[in-house]
Amino acid sequence: MTALDKRDYKDNLVINERFFHMEKSELDRIDRNILRHLQKNGRLSNAELAEKVNVSPATCHRRTQRLFEEGYILGVHAQINPKPVGLGALVMVGVVLDHSTPESFKAFEDAIASMPVVLDCNLVAGDFDYLITVRVRDMSDFNTLHGEQLIALPGVRQTRTFFVMKEVKNNEPLPF
Repeated sequence: MTALDKRDYKDNLVINERFFHMEKSELDRIDRNILRHLQKNGRLSNAELAEKVNVSPATCHRRTQRLFEEGYILGVHAQINPKPVGLGALVMVGVVLDHSTPESFKAFEDAIASMPVVLDCNLVAGDFDYLITVRVRDMSDFNTLHGEQLIALPGVRQTRTFFVMKEVKNNEPLPF
């Protein structure tokens, strides 16, 4: 094997290792600044973002693409005001399942994943197995959802409902 072959082999090994292990590069100051600015305003143009982080537009574009590819940025989307679209009530529901088995968790998670009204669903430690968040029009709307869908989910033994009276802090940027 020649020196060139060895170098190509090593390069391919590094590329394959990175692909299969989904290795992420270290975030430097510029990457963190890009993430901070995009968290605040995902509508920044590449030129505006480049100016804010003090790099060329080409460098900014390459770095932003890498941050997407490596999974640091999961997506960019608009935050919709729920009240004007008829979803003014925020409700959190603690769910207790009949059994704590992998099969019962999977059945519940598969069913909840198909419900568009559920915004978040998290497996938690404590008094509940899951804590879900839903947005509905009002209490009557939630009553229908609860009676027809939530308590009929696979394995649900008990639910505990919390109507949010005031959203004090919601969807804040990650503190890094």
